[in-house]
Amino acid sequence: MEGLLDGKVALISGTGGGQGRAAALAFAREGARVVGCDVDEEAANETVRLVEEQGGQMISLQPLDLADPTDAGRWVDSAVRAFGGIDILYNNAGALHARGPFEDSTLEQWDRTIRDELTIVYVACRAAWTHLVSRGGGVILNTASVSGHVELFPLRSAAHGAAKAGVIGLTRMLAAEGAEHGIRALSLSPGVTRTPATQRFWSGTNEQRALGAAMIAKVPSGRAGEPEEVAEAAVFLASERASYINATDLLIDGGLRGISFTVME
Repeated sequence: MEGLLDGKVALISGTGGGQGRAAALAFAREGARVVGCDVDEEAANETVRLVEEQGGQMISLQPLDLADPTDAGRWVDSAVRAFGGIDILYNNAGALHARGPFEDSTLEQWDRTIRDELTIVYVACRAAWTHLVSRGGGVILNTASVSGHVELFPLRSAAHGAAKAGVIGLTRMLAAEGAEHGIRALSLSPGVTRTPATQRFWSGTNEQRALGAAMIAKVPSGRAGEPEEVAEAAVFLASERASYINATDLLIDGGLRGISFTVME
């Protein structure tokens, strides 16, 4: 039985764990040859092992800083050398460095968050763009967030919200410019999702668990999402079954944005 992504070459960033690992496993299961990367060498290598264990094909470069054009170029070039080109770029990686009330935020936190959540997407897209054009088209998937639409009080981060809203806007611009080249660009906006990065909300301090409970209370589905649920949506969007879906942001948030609203304290 053919997979949804048979023969495709997919670059997926942040494959060391969480949503990136789930995506690597799902894309490989559907027949894609996966090229991953991460800042955590041990975790990234474990993902490669898991993909190969299930019969998939994956290579990975790590440690890698995709906000550095040189590193991003090496990553893209490794896929071209190994597999002859690229078809899918999934910008999953990111890191939030600013949390809390706006009045307590700093310019350093702002700069680091914008760099590691928005600039990182721009740089990787820039590195892959000419390869996608020469390939005759492809798909760009960018991980945004429900926070790009609404603030998840009591979780506060102006920098995070601004960066993820920027990812959504950048994606639309890429779709507009890419259309003539056969390139589709879409963003995915997960809501409250269980990953290593959010583990503190379920098993951290009393304050952290209370914050997690407050966020879950706003989700109509009554629970957090799982990385695999985001990965399955990404597989569909990257496939030919979604060939007429472009320049849009897919909310994967259990209905939070659709039928809820921000409650100001």
